Amino acid sequence: YILQTQTQRTMLQELFNLVKNVAGDSVINNPEIPNEQNNEVVAEATNTVASGLRNIVAGGGIGSLISLFTGGQQQGNKSNLLSNPIVSMMIGHFAGKLMNKFNIGNQQASGIATSLIPGIVSTLINRTNDQGDNTFTLDNLLRSITGGQTDQIAQQNPQFNIGNLISQFTGGGQQQQ
Repeated sequence: YILQTQTQRTMLQELFNLVKNVAGDSVINNPEIPNEQNNEVVAEATNTVASGLRNIVAGGGIGSLISLFTGGQQQGNKSNLLSNPIVSMMIGHFAGKLMNKFNIGNQQASGIATSLIPGIVSTLINRTNDQGDNTFTLDNLLRSITGGQTDQIAQQNPQFNIGNLISQFTGGGQQQQ
């Protein structure tokens, strides 16, 4: 349990750093957001993406999540992501947080969320698909999102293999299940 919590904390920290790197014009250089609130806004964006991914898996949408991350470069395209229901949900949630927590107007909040969230998800998709970057891998991301439950399932059911599950969605596995 402590190891799982540490893995989650590490993944969340890495996600925060990724968001901070993507947040340039949307947050850091945005006059609508006071500089002293930059880290809070970045933390809120990080939380929005992490909890959005967690909610998808909790709601039985692991297949949708895997196909979002394994759909190739086209899926990682920011403009294509705007039409993805997972990303749209995150944009709406984050815009609401910006309005309620940071008193940013509706139009500005929507603009910031629409600019930032697809950029974060696009970067996350590209990083998970980058063979040379082992910081974000789809199986580690899923382990973190599920609180290590994929490992517990694997221990209880030796036939379960997260790699096989992912390959079923990417066309590399048998399409029986």
